[in-house]
Amino acid sequence: MNQENFNFEEELKKLPTKPGVYIMHGQQDEIIYIGKAISLRNRVRQYFRIGADGRQKIALMMPQVTRFEYIVTDSELEALVLENNLIKEHEPKYNTMLKDGKTYPFIKVTMEDEFPRLMFSRTMKKDKNRYFGPYTSSYAVKDTIDLLQKLYHIRSCNKNLPKDIGKTRPCLNYHIKQCDAPCQGYIDKETYMSHVESALEFLNGNYDPVRKMLEEKMMGAANKMEFEDAANYRDLLNSVNQVAQKQKITNSDLEDRDIVAMAMDEKNAVVQVFFVRDGKLMGREHFYLSLAKGDTREEVLGSFLTQYYGGTPFLPKEVMLEMEPENMEELEMWLSKKKGSKVSLKIPKIGQKEKLVELAKKNASMVLARDKERLQREEERTRGALKELADLMGLENLYRVEAYDISNISGFLSVGSMVAFEDGKPKKNDYRKFRLKTVQGPDDYASMHEVLTRRFTHAMKEMEEGVEENYGRFTRLPDLIMMDGGRGQVNVALKVMEELGLSIPICGMVKDDNHRTRGLYYNNVELPISTSSEGFKLITRVQDEAHRFAIEYHRSLRGKNQVKSILDDIEGIGPKRRLALMKRYGSLEEIRNATEEELSQVDGFNASVARSVYEFFHVEDTSGV
Repeated sequence: MNQENFNFEEELKKLPTKPGVYIMHGQQDEIIYIGKAISLRNRVRQYFRIGADGRQKIALMMPQVTRFEYIVTDSELEALVLENNLIKEHEPKYNTMLKDGKTYPFIKVTMEDEFPRLMFSRTMKKDKNRYFGPYTSSYAVKDTIDLLQKLYHIRSCNKNLPKDIGKTRPCLNYHIKQCDAPCQGYIDKETYMSHVESALEFLNGNYDPVRKMLEEKMMGAANKMEFEDAANYRDLLNSVNQVAQKQKITNSDLEDRDIVAMAMDEKNAVVQVFFVRDGKLMGREHFYLSLAKGDTREEVLGSFLTQYYGGTPFLPKEVMLEMEPENMEELEMWLSKKKGSKVSLKIPKIGQKEKLVELAKKNASMVLARDKERLQREEERTRGALKELADLMGLENLYRVEAYDISNISGFLSVGSMVAFEDGKPKKNDYRKFRLKTVQGPDDYASMHEVLTRRFTHAMKEMEEGVEENYGRFTRLPDLIMMDGGRGQVNVALKVMEELGLSIPICGMVKDDNHRTRGLYYNNVELPISTSSEGFKLITRVQDEAHRFAIEYHRSLRGKNQVKSILDDIEGIGPKRRLALMKRYGSLEEIRNATEEELSQVDGFNASVARSVYEFFHVEDTSGV
């Protein structure tokens, strides 16, 4: 529903009493908040009653809400899952956001193979294979795999055994005595599987047998004066000891559990997670979260758990927490359903477990204190820089900035680029590339006019078709258009806005004699800006990114040995037909002005090819490329 026609009073009456997810839209129709509810009617109505929700962030958010929408679910548990997925996709301004999108590595033992392998994996599936982890270091995983292949001669090839036995010669690993060549049938399946079982025992934390074996071989080789072999066994023994040292026993019950604790200030939070697998501390990791004003510890912890465990393939049997999170009961149900067996959330009060939680909390506090200055600098260079630019130009709201650039070599293969920054950071999924269709030669003004016209015409078309923001390619409009140039480029953009009936602020970057930006050209006035300010640095990053993206696209086209004409983009046009077109018409402009009937008279053309050429120049391109 269009926000201009949105009647809050009427829409609030239509809210169902069923569970679901509600979505709040801001002044640019962007999604600014996503929440879940047992009863959509009761929960959403609370936002529109004065004083009903006392949270500070809600008081800041509500004046910006221009409309809301909702999705009904069958249960609150389904609403929890949907809320988590939508928050990850749309990253709303007023939701607590997990900043780290990390995925953790596993060691995968391919038990589905007749001759299993050890593999690095970032996913864990419900299959016949065995998985160990997650580990916090990919290097540790690779080192462990390498060690086990050397120790137990586990194959590293991807041959289909036993089908491929004897089809090729043994690889180098056989000749350097790190594989027993099952690909040649030099080792039977039973013996090979005994090596795999030893590797599995090692991965389960039983290091004593291999230590004893390596010590005996090392001493035996030394007694025989085979010092090179003795040194190899010594190195392997040191590697085993290093792996074992990293996995300290924390509990004797051999359970899988995560230990989660948090430290937070008014703007940021750090969550520390200890990973305990089979009773051993396998590693730890910390996560940053950006907060909305007024977020409580319970809300932040609940948001972290849903976002983190919604993205990790492994779920422990138990998660130990410092406090009860928001929606604890629903979280337990969701985690158990996701794992396929019971997952417990517990808050230990005494004993070793409570000490581990306290240790995790101390670690989180140390990380937050250590990184506070870095987080503050990040805030200043992103949101702070945007606010600085907004204040300079007198803009009330500045969240999304778009910049454009043209790249060509003497007019050859002219391309346009669009980059988007949101909240002071690149939004790379929204970057767009344009092949110029109507401009010949090095005419940057005409090229920019075409790029801007296509970009915003697409946006208007998507909005007319009712395409929801973030689902269309171009629907989200910028709060500011930044042109790489002064008055001339700004006037081109203003002309496009006038032609399309849009009103979007446009500024240009004014250069000095050394072609360095010295200020912003806005509303027919040059606004000076300090080159040491965060706002200026943000302008430079946007400008550099637009240049990089355009040049990179141009280079990729040249790298494909593409010819100078854009006619190659037309379906059915090869070298012969392209030559026939250029002989008959002489220029792209003449081809563009030709009728479909006239095009069908070109040598080698039929009605279908003529239609393709005509539509290429006259039917709106919706690819954005």
